[in-house]
Parts: sequence; C-alpha cells; structure tokens
Amino acid sequence: MPLYAYRCPDCSDFEISVAMGKAAGSLPCPACGTPSARRFTAPNLSRASSSAYRLIESTKRSAAEPAVVRSPGPAPRNAGGNITTNPLHRKLPRPD
Repeated sequence: MPLYAYRCPDCSDFEISVAMGKAAGSLPCPACGTPSARRFTAPNLSRASSSAYRLIESTKRSAAEPAVVRSPGPAPRNAGGNITTNPLHRKLPRPD
C-alpha cells in the first residue's frame, strides 16, 4: 500500500498507509487533532530488482538491529598451504 503524507500546521508531518485512491484530502493530526492537509510528494519508484531490493532492506535493517554473534566461527583449514587443486591453474605461468 502506498504512503500518503500529511502536514499539520501546528506540529509536524506524518504519513499513513492507505489503499491507493482511498486517502482523504484532510485528516486529523495524531498528536494534536488539528486538521492536516495532504501533501503531494514524489513517488517512491525503484529500478532495482527484487533481489537487490531485499539486499538493500536487509542492510538497512541490520544497521539498526545487528545480529548477535557469540564468536566467529572456526577458520577454514587449508591443509596444503597456498596450493590450489584447480587443473586450470596448472597452465598459469609460475614465478622463477
């Protein structure tokens, strides 16, 4: 549902979420009860894909409510040091 913005002449701005086309031209302010006129604002359009949008939302959410981690997990062990097992890496030049 879209957000509609209203401006109270005595307090501040507020927003409500109402079905499209159902917003009234004037509503009482939730803080003081003064009639507040509806403001015209730019639409919130996104050109991001749904996966990018989910990533943006989770990043914003984790900034305010970070996940609690007791300790970092164990470091991955590399038994062979810096040796790769990818056969394509054998064709790369090696330093002398």
